[in-house]
Amino acid sequence: MTLEEKISYQRVKHIVSSYQLDGTEADAFASCLDELMDVYAAPIIELALAETLAALWLRVPMPRGIEFLSCVDDRLQAWAMDGMTRTLTPEEFHHITGLDPVPVFQSLDFPPPTILRRH
Repeated sequence: MTLEEKISYQRVKHIVSSYQLDGTEADAFASCLDELMDVYAAPIIELALAETLAALWLRVPMPRGIEFLSCVDDRLQAWAMDGMTRTLTPEEFHHITGLDPVPVFQSLDFPPPTILRRH
């Protein structure tokens, strides 16, 4: 794993731990998240996590664990098939995640196949 990949993975893990998204299914969640990270570029996963958080924010209780990742996967698949339709601004992304939005939103300048799918 390159340094860039390690940093990207840590950013994703930061979002997950900040909101305790793994719920009570830590091992299964980690396995599913690793599968997503094998398929999709990390910046896109970061954006999908943040957008899913925003979409589910008012649901009580908010889904966590595999149910939450299923929502993220649905969003990623929709983007892969229909093109990306993001709803968050860089400022909103930063507010939700606490992370610098530049790596995520800068990656959106590349053609969709490059950003959606990993090599």
